[in-house]
Amino acid sequence: MNPKRSLSRPSMAIAIALSTLSTPIHSFAPTSRPLSPRTASHSTTSLGAIGVFVRKAKEADVRKYCAEGPPESVLTLLKQIKDFNHDGDDDSTNNEIQSALTKRKGTITVIAEYKRKLEGSGFVAEILPPNLLSPVFREFGAAAVAVLADDRTGGCSYDDVVAVVEEESEAQGDVPGPLPVISSDLIVDEIQIAQAADAGAKAVTVTYGVVGGEKVTQFIKDAKALGLEVIVNVGTAEEAQGAVDAGASIVSVCGVNGADDKYAVIESLSIPEGRAVCTIANILAKDNKALEEVEEAWICRDKGFNCVWVSDALYKSGGDPLEHPGAVIRSMQAKSSVKYASPMARAGKGEGAREYLGDILM
Repeated sequence: MNPKRSLSRPSMAIAIALSTLSTPIHSFAPTSRPLSPRTASHSTTSLGAIGVFVRKAKEADVRKYCAEGPPESVLTLLKQIKDFNHDGDDDSTNNEIQSALTKRKGTITVIAEYKRKLEGSGFVAEILPPNLLSPVFREFGAAAVAVLADDRTGGCSYDDVVAVVEEESEAQGDVPGPLPVISSDLIVDEIQIAQAADAGAKAVTVTYGVVGGEKVTQFIKDAKALGLEVIVNVGTAEEAQGAVDAGASIVSVCGVNGADDKYAVIESLSIPEGRAVCTIANILAKDNKALEEVEEAWICRDKGFNCVWVSDALYKSGGDPLEHPGAVIRSMQAKSSVKYASPMARAGKGEGAREYLGDILM
């Protein structure tokens, strides 16, 4: 353990998440059963389905930020972007995030998204602060933490990115060690990439449907100047191919319901020889308190996705002892088959119920 690190904060966070864990863990005997009917869902992040009006609002925010005078540290990074030789060797590109998200075939990694504002779930009124949830994400096996750094859609700012980065840095020398942090904002200008780097993020998100292929190419190069990676959000097969053609090495399918439709976006990707592309499925939260999102993560894994991005679904059950954010992350990574196991039912409300999620936590 790192002697300089306070033991109280992560322990407190995990204690809060598991504070009411008193139900004994029972074994779960798998039984074959058909999948349950799908229920309505909504996007886990509004950034995958925004239109021109929201883009213009973000551009107005950026103009206001620039007019008020960005910190010197951000301006220095912006100058570094402008001075960068975009014709540099592609082999020098940092791939820390891509490596963290891409594991062996038959497994799935999880990006846990932190946000303060949920999209009309009606289940949870308040989200714990980032310094309490960040260690829960880490201890329960997330591969990276994303912060929805857009006040309109996530209720967060770059200060929250800083908070998560600082908390994760305290795990240096521990096992598990610090997770890389992704700044998930609606990028419309290079100065936002400088902001993300200044906050300590290792990657940013760019939405293809908002900025187009030419800007995606430019933003990938701008991020490279600061050693950042870019995750390109796409919603169609055409956007996915456009992102790869623009140089993207990480593609996230957003705003698409169901594993089959998500897979249709990336199944025909033409990837140049010698390049690897990490594929992410953004899991949309269902409008109920079941955990069908876990089952969808398993299906996406079996279809070949490298990673799932999960947001609102982490918080649906609040402080439930067996369905808190850490339990959802752990169960999504479980090597379970949708044929024999279902995480969809909550305590006493269906087959498997509490026993299965509890069993996963062992």
